[in-house]
Amino acid sequence: MSERLTETPPDVTLGPLDLIPDGKARNFVLEMRAGRFHGFVVRRGETVHGYLDLCAHLALPLSNRLDAYLTPDGSHIQCSWHGALYRIEDGACVGGPCVGAKLRRWPVMVRDGMIVTA
Repeated sequence: MSERLTETPPDVTLGPLDLIPDGKARNFVLEMRAGRFHGFVVRRGETVHGYLDLCAHLALPLSNRLDAYLTPDGSHIQCSWHGALYRIEDGACVGGPCVGAKLRRWPVMVRDGMIVTA
């Protein structure tokens, strides 16, 4: 079994911005020599926010369904297991059992229409 990584190198191209519909999120699993990285990216217009796919409460993956990271209205990131709510902009928990905790950021950005790691 490979190790679960918590960061990626910079300048890894994840795909075009249009890969993620505006207001939605997408899961990314990167297989690297040192192990496997699990993260997700939320798109807000031309801006992207990336996080490790680990709840700040129990260190479980946030979603129990592929790409289902957001509340139905798209306003917050939500843990599928126990309902913790996180702000999209900074990953801060604002509701549920871990208020005050934060998701771990995955630095990503848009460069020339492509989502890349920073």
